[in-house]
Amino acid sequence: MSPTPPATRAEFESRLRKLQADVASQNANVGCLACERCERSASSTFCVDCRDVRRCNYCNACSDCTECSHCVRSKGCLACSHCVDCERCASSAYLVRSVGCSGSTYLFGCVGLHKKDFHVLNEPYERQAYFTAVARLSRELGI
Repeated sequence: MSPTPPATRAEFESRLRKLQADVASQNANVGCLACERCERSASSTFCVDCRDVRRCNYCNACSDCTECSHCVRSKGCLACSHCVDCERCASSAYLVRSVGCSGSTYLFGCVGLHKKDFHVLNEPYERQAYFTAVARLSRELGI
């Protein structure tokens, strides 16, 4: 037998708020392996201090990420690896302190780049110059 749909907008909004509150109050992980101090995570392995991650591996202090691996303190990322302090990045790797980047590798402090490699603060660098600049910046910023 099908459930009864809400009859009014008010009933819909009330039931939605209750559902959101019920889900928000649950902290259990589902299908995780060897995750430590994680909350509301699913199908993840070897993550530490993560919240709301799904199908992530070896992440640390990440939240709301999906299919990421080896990321640290990142938020809202999708299919990223080895990213540090990033937000809302997708299909990228080896990004540091970058926001809203996709399909990219080796970015440091970049915002909104798509399919770019070896950039610092949205400026392109030659490969060797990039690693030299990032080493210096990492020391200076304590990363």
